[in-house]
Amino acid sequence: MLGSANSSPGAQSGLGEKTTVRNDNAVVPELAIVPNASSQNGHSPRARSTSQPKILLYSHDTFGLGNIRRTLLLSETLVDQYPDAAVLIVTGSPMIHAFRIPDRVDYVKIPCVDRTTADRYEPRFLSACVDEVRDTRSAILKRTVLGFDPDLMIVDKRPGGVGGELIGTLQALRRCRRATKLVVGVRDILDEPERTRASFRGAQVFETIEQYYDEVWIYGTREIFDPIAEYEFPETIARKTRFCGYLKRPVTTVHRNGGPPHVLVTTGGGGDGSAMIEAYLEGLVSLPRRFALQTTVVFGPEMAGERRAVLRSRFGYLADVTFVDFEADLSQRYAEADVVVSMAGYNTVCELFSFGLRAVLVPRAEPVREQLIPARLLAERGYFGLVEPEELGPEVLLSRVLTALAAPPPPAFPIDMEGLPRIREHVRSLLEVRAG
Repeated sequence: MLGSANSSPGAQSGLGEKTTVRNDNAVVPELAIVPNASSQNGHSPRARSTSQPKILLYSHDTFGLGNIRRTLLLSETLVDQYPDAAVLIVTGSPMIHAFRIPDRVDYVKIPCVDRTTADRYEPRFLSACVDEVRDTRSAILKRTVLGFDPDLMIVDKRPGGVGGELIGTLQALRRCRRATKLVVGVRDILDEPERTRASFRGAQVFETIEQYYDEVWIYGTREIFDPIAEYEFPETIARKTRFCGYLKRPVTTVHRNGGPPHVLVTTGGGGDGSAMIEAYLEGLVSLPRRFALQTTVVFGPEMAGERRAVLRSRFGYLADVTFVDFEADLSQRYAEADVVVSMAGYNTVCELFSFGLRAVLVPRAEPVREQLIPARLLAERGYFGLVEPEELGPEVLLSRVLTALAAPPPPAFPIDMEGLPRIREHVRSLLEVRAG
């Protein structure tokens, strides 16, 4: 959600004078984090050239791959825009090492947490160390941000961080009179409006944005969903809000040599996608032989190994089905697909739009409805097929897939996909103000 669980300051204690910075799978020597000298005497640091900005992206990361994939997409866009930039990611993603890290980008890994309810998080791996994990994440964040001293900091979705872990850092930036420009970027749909508004009130989200942030970026368009109206942004926050449009992905083209239609079944992270895969494969088994389909099933890295093993054991005999555990880049798979069966995460929907694909969406509904609401809105517009969570079953799912295959390929979707160019312009404007 766009907010923290409370508004109290983060942990003030540090973890010593060093933090470990990693790039890809390599561990580099520890870097001493020394406070900016000009901040120690209460003066703002000297403005740097806008051609060599330092940019920090914070991605708290919990369930799935959406946050870290969006963060990596933004980082790649930024280094393309500023070839001499230094871009640092602070992330809790357990999967960042599996992705290609763009050149001139590095990252700091903080301990992983999982969302157990809409606004509650617990350690993913260090379950006996709840307080220690919270304090460690807060301390690493504070030392990293103050040591890196970014010109621009882009925070993903939660302006106060998970459990308020970023508040102490924001307070320190203000106390040290740093000139860092602060942005919170968020997808357009977070949850049902009433529940989101209550969460915002409890977390004092708007107060945090009002006090510390320069802009709010919405990765979407108000023609589909207007969070300013639905989530009741105060006027002061609405004035800071910029609708960027959806984030278009690079596309790949392939030359098809005929053959049966190809269905791509993908679950994103895969932590809760096994029921969708099972329903599809059961439907495929009962499909009359006059329907010939080629299928690629991508399990996702967070699907339990036991569930993958069960599905392979039950359906591995299907000669026209290929099973893949995980691929960081599905561009080739999308390009080869005639229809996609997927959940309805933000990044997946952006990929479907980018490739102009027919699709059947099977959204999750809990613990929040960030997938169910957009899936319904897009289905109402005729963009994609939809299987509601309570109607998921082999017959219904395969029926939707066959309907999608029978439909003509969609023309260009009437969707604003200019999010990345607009973000480039917003970054340029903020850095020019910062340098001035």
